[in-house]
Amino acid sequence: MNTLQLSIIHRLPQSYRWSAGFAGSKVEPIPQNAANGDNCLVALKLLGPEEGNAWPVMEKLSQALTDIELYSSVLECEGEPCLFVKSQDEFAATCRLKNFGVAIAESVAGQAPV
Repeated sequence: MNTLQLSIIHRLPQSYRWSAGFAGSKVEPIPQNAANGDNCLVALKLLGPEEGNAWPVMEKLSQALTDIELYSSVLECEGEPCLFVKSQDEFAATCRLKNFGVAIAESVAGQAPV
């Protein structure tokens, strides 16, 4: 099994959907007050030293998901390649990516323990 050691991704906070007529090739943010529904996508962005090679790394991650029959697309978002997966596939996708050697950065929120 191929792994991508030291690759780190994080989930962008915004939810996305396919742009009308561009399913699989163009996304748009979902307004915060809109219902997410079945079309909701999450975006995973690469962090770390691979930034110069982000496109090939993201394509390898997409292929790792395709290998277990999870559909994903690598598209430009916020000026960088992002991996888009259906929100209902997010946990399966992150589990697969962790097994592939990718670290998932988690948001740190809350208060320090007392």
